[in-house]
Amino acid sequence: MLMLYGREVSSRLLLGTARYPSPAVLADAVRASNTDILTISLRREMAGGRKGGQFFELIRELDRNVLPNTAGCHTAKEAVLTAKMAREVFCTNWIKLEVIGHHDTLQPDVFALVEAAKILCDDGFEVFPYTTDDLVVAEKLLEAGCKVLMPWCAPIGSAMGPLNLVALKSMRARFPDIPLIVDAGIGRPSHAVTVMELGYDAVLLNTAVAGAGDPAGMAEAFAL
Repeated sequence: MLMLYGREVSSRLLLGTARYPSPAVLADAVRASNTDILTISLRREMAGGRKGGQFFELIRELDRNVLPNTAGCHTAKEAVLTAKMAREVFCTNWIKLEVIGHHDTLQPDVFALVEAAKILCDDGFEVFPYTTDDLVVAEKLLEAGCKVLMPWCAPIGSAMGPLNLVALKSMRARFPDIPLIVDAGIGRPSHAVTVMELGYDAVLLNTAVAGAGDPAGMAEAFAL
């Protein structure tokens, strides 16, 4: 079992819910993955209007733990506001904190990330910060109150797999008791195996499954 902020989850695969061809395909992929946790972009889905409402109903029917995220936020202020809205909508203190600093690579703005993490942790949120593999930033996030770290292994959506194994190994060695979830850059099941062999606790996927020719089949492959 994996323990995240005092909550036990059985699956070490977290799944994103964006960019699937249809709600039915998303539902099939979620079931095939056996995931316990779904990440959801509040900003993206609320922008969908009526379709957004249908999406939220589907998520309720799938009956998984919801991890809202602040995707699309570029400042600490935006991220904090989105997190507070997500808490109201989903009735959870969990938040996957994203503050994007570079439009092309979607690299985190680590300065704004730490700022937002401190504000949210002080407000009772249980923060899952999307960050780089920088150890100094990781230390700052832990000091801010985070009890989970989510380093990337490559840029979001790149499917390139782990680019800096030395850095990932160093982070695992530096924080042996902190849950580490690789977030972003995984494109194949073999990439997930690589980071799990380094001692990471879980992986978060979206594009690798949503963009596959057979999303349910790919989700099942990762689940294995």
